[in-house]
Amino acid sequence: MANVYEQFGATPVINAAGKLTALGGTAQHPDVAQAQAEAAGSHVDLASLRARAGELIAERTGAEAASVTTGAAAGVVIATAAVVAGADPDRVARLPDSEGWTNRVLVQGGHWINFGAPVEQMIRLGGGRPELVGSVNNVPEELLARALADGTPVAALMYVQSHHSVQERMVGLERCIELAHAAGVPVLVDAAAEEDLRRYVAMGCDLVAYSGGKAFGGPTVGFIAGRRDLIEACEAQTRGIARPMKVGKEQILGLLVALERYESQDEAAELERRRRVNAIVCAALEGVDAVEASIRGDEAGRPIERVAIRAADGAFEVRELVAFLEGGSPSIRTRNHHLDDGVVLVDPREVSEAQAGVIAERLGAFFRSV
Repeated sequence: MANVYEQFGATPVINAAGKLTALGGTAQHPDVAQAQAEAAGSHVDLASLRARAGELIAERTGAEAASVTTGAAAGVVIATAAVVAGADPDRVARLPDSEGWTNRVLVQGGHWINFGAPVEQMIRLGGGRPELVGSVNNVPEELLARALADGTPVAALMYVQSHHSVQERMVGLERCIELAHAAGVPVLVDAAAEEDLRRYVAMGCDLVAYSGGKAFGGPTVGFIAGRRDLIEACEAQTRGIARPMKVGKEQILGLLVALERYESQDEAAELERRRRVNAIVCAALEGVDAVEASIRGDEAGRPIERVAIRAADGAFEVRELVAFLEGGSPSIRTRNHHLDDGVVLVDPREVSEAQAGVIAERLGAFFRSV
């Protein structure tokens, strides 16, 4: 029997790339899907549901308050709007036009990224005027300090914690908070795929935007956690630029159930499951002279280990391997952030042990042809 994707002419894939937006974020647990199905079948006062969801998320993050969004990218837009326009109805209605207001949003060079869309575009949508500080490979602390206190008011400092961003030779988050707060400037954090619900709020960040559909296993949704006054300003944007970013009752309930499950999960058991997936993949590469295989840690510092596959002495082109895996049935999608370095990664987070066996078979088929 065809599954729902095939019913409508789409084809499911084996996701060995990780929790990526391009592949639908995360495969949801049945409890999360069931919560959405139940929510879809009845009505609710949406404002009350949003308020209650904010209270529950604030408890889980240790924040004063929280606001549900359609995702982390929307969270960056709305957080920017909150610091630029506040909750003033006239300003909310005028965004993204913020001419004449305090709208400078500082972004370090290594954080000036494209995560699927330019981060500076998200800032502009929220009425901010993004301002680059330093270069992609170097931001001296004195340069950031000078930008924060050069006499022109600053609306916020945006810090991007992401595998896309460069953190080496950037000003670290703890020091960013110290410098920004000394200048009376709030710190906004894009923590889209981060796994720690409490760290950034506990550090003193003013607003933190998360994806709910990545590390936390929820639907395509997100949330902002932080200062109560700024969260109130975030909520005010639902009468302005956040209106086309509105979140349905189904996604809110799915997110709440996903967060409950996330906090109660057996982390050790999940890490062991991932190791078994990696071991199955690695076993298929043992004794293959063309391959250099290793376990590689996460570039953003999260507790994630992936199988890294590299050609030994140029025995094959990694892009040909990627195309072979993607072109088969089922299509296997790998993590391709480092292809220019000659490395393809297999991420175990969204791969079952049965799917790992399929990946192993297909790897074997490729290397028999090399």
